[in-house]
Amino acid sequence: MEKVKLEIIGLSYSQTQSGAYALVLAESGGKRRLPIIIGGFEAQAIAIELEKMTPTRPLTHDLFKSFAVAFSIEVKEVLIYNLIEGIFYSKLICEKDGLVTEIDARTSDAIAIGVRFNCPVYTFESILASAGILLDENATDEISMLEDEPKIEEVEEETPENLSVQELEKQLNEALENENYELASKLRDLINKKTS
Repeated sequence: MEKVKLEIIGLSYSQTQSGAYALVLAESGGKRRLPIIIGGFEAQAIAIELEKMTPTRPLTHDLFKSFAVAFSIEVKEVLIYNLIEGIFYSKLICEKDGLVTEIDARTSDAIAIGVRFNCPVYTFESILASAGILLDENATDEISMLEDEPKIEEVEEETPENLSVQELEKQLNEALENENYELASKLRDLINKKTS
C-alpha cells in the first residue's frame, strides 16, 4: 500500500468536546488535512515538545523516550494504519540492533512519542482518501500553531439529517476557510455517510 507523509500543522481546542483537542495533520506537499480528536493530556505533551519547552519533571512520553534511548531503541516512524468507526489506529515502528518491531499505540500517544524522536508520521493513501479533508483553493493553506482562540463552531442541531449533500459540502468549505477542522471532520463524515 502507498504511504503518505504527514506533517503536524496545528492543535485547536475543542469547544464541542470538553477537554479535547483537534490535532491537524497535513499531507506533505499536498492540500489534504487529516483532523484527529485527541485528549488534553496528549495535546499538551505534543505542544510541549513542538514548542521545545522542558517540564520540571518528565512527562510519560519523555519517560518512554528516556527508556528507549537507555536500551538503544530508536523510533523510526509513526504509522496511522487503520480507521474503524472514526477511530484511528497507529503503531510505532522501532528498531534495535537491526531488528524492526511494530508497537500498537493510540494515535495521540504515537505522535507524542514520535515528535520526541523527530521521526516522520505516515498514513496510507486509502485512509487519507476516506478521512482527509481537501482544502478549498480559496482556503488558507496553513493554520497557526497552538492558536490562543481557535475558531471552532458547533454543527447546528438541525444540520446533520436535514441538509442535502450540496449544503453539507458548502458548510464543509466554509469550515475549511475558517480553519475549523473539527467541524470539517464531522461534516466530512456525514457527507461520506450520506453518499455511501
